[in-house]
Amino acid sequence: MNRVRIGRRTRPEAVAGDKGYSFGAIRDWLRDHSIKAVIPRRKDQHPEDGRQRFDRDLYRCRSVIEQCVGWLKECRRLSTRFEKLAVNFLAMIHVAFIERYLRVAFSDRA
Repeated sequence: MNRVRIGRRTRPEAVAGDKGYSFGAIRDWLRDHSIKAVIPRRKDQHPEDGRQRFDRDLYRCRSVIEQCVGWLKECRRLSTRFEKLAVNFLAMIHVAFIERYLRVAFSDRA
């Protein structure tokens, strides 16, 4: 798996986005940089070669990120960006994840 490293810049193998990112300029930029575009086409667009070139399995992995971001937005302090300094904001993200982990770990539903 290709990961983003600190210190040396690496490019992702693929970028997943929703239909709002389905524009020729975005697809061209990704193609020019050898990055696979995992973006479904809008209803008013047709693929260039007549086929639907879309990796559904890879797109489904995007839901994990979407759910995580959605959960973080439920934390009011994070969604309103109450903390202005980046170091404090990152600390609050860590606290939110610890709270989430403890809630899941000690839940009576598990």
